[in-house]
Amino acid sequence: MAGISTHVLNVTTGRPIAGLRVELYDVAQTPAQRINSTRTNADGRTDAPMLAAAAARTGDFELRFYTGEHFQEPTALSEEVLVRFSIFDAAQHYHVPMLCSPWFFTTYRGS
Repeated sequence: MAGISTHVLNVTTGRPIAGLRVELYDVAQTPAQRINSTRTNADGRTDAPMLAAAAARTGDFELRFYTGEHFQEPTALSEEVLVRFSIFDAAQHYHVPMLCSPWFFTTYRGS
């Protein structure tokens, strides 16, 4: 299964983050072109892939996680977490999870 998917977990509580706005951009375009905008469900996942398998292609992409809207913490490290990555093989699936709190964020290529 190709395409791009994500999920978001709050590392402070160990729970999924529901309702977080996530956007996918094609950053090879100038300016970057938004491909998808959605919110996470109760499981911290999007109801559909950020980029469907049928639309999968090589290129440079960016996921934007709007953590500031969710945490609403004045001392938060970032309002938005931007994750840029490249797809080199459009036949592969790219799962990019976000683990975060108001003061921490990290990601990795999941399965």
